Amino acid sequence: MNDADVSKQIQQMVRFIRQEAEEKANEISVSAEEEFNIEKLQLVEAEKKKIRQEYERKEKQVDVRKKIEYSMQLNASRIKVLQAQDDLVCSMKEAASKELLNVSHHHNHHIYKKLLQALIVQSLLRLKEPSVLLRCREDDVSLVEDVLDAAKEEYAEKSQVHAPEVIVDQIYLPPAPSHHNAHGPSCSGGVVLASRDGKIVCENTLDARLEVVFRKKLPEIRRCLFGQVAV
Repeated sequence: MNDADVSKQIQQMVRFIRQEAEEKANEISVSAEEEFNIEKLQLVEAEKKKIRQEYERKEKQVDVRKKIEYSMQLNASRIKVLQAQDDLVCSMKEAASKELLNVSHHHNHHIYKKLLQALIVQSLLRLKEPSVLLRCREDDVSLVEDVLDAAKEEYAEKSQVHAPEVIVDQIYLPPAPSHHNAHGPSCSGGVVLASRDGKIVCENTLDARLEVVFRKKLPEIRRCLFGQVAV
């Protein structure tokens, strides 16, 4: 083999090696490109996922805030409605209290005397004591004294006992409410009876009777005014 053949063969080997190297380089380049693209895609997807999660978190926060705000507004509305209802009920009670004054007014003395007698009899029936103290307004002392004997006899007849001793107390119930005494204690009428030792008390004033009736009738009053709908 001469030098020319050797040279030619070497060149062929060099070309082959170069071709192999180029192909290998191409393979490495393609593989690296693919890995890069995959990694880039993974990074992009990971970032997209993070963004979605962050968006969902903020969306939930907004939703929770909206629900809290709605709940607060709803509660505020309910409180306003309940307050308005209470105000109306209280105004009715005030109107009823003012009407009580007409019961004990001087031009209704005949009716009021009969009522006082009934209240005294009822109190005696509740106490069932042989001797009691009776307290009334100073303005009502003469009216009470007018009906006291009849009340004692009525009680004795109903209870089948001797007529009790009833002592009219010199300490009086507060007077009727007036502009001069708007914020002080007041009494619209009626009586308070107590056992002599003060342990048993029967409060039978018009104000106390109104309080009892009003408390008892309150559900019915609310039903008539506001219906069955729950706020």
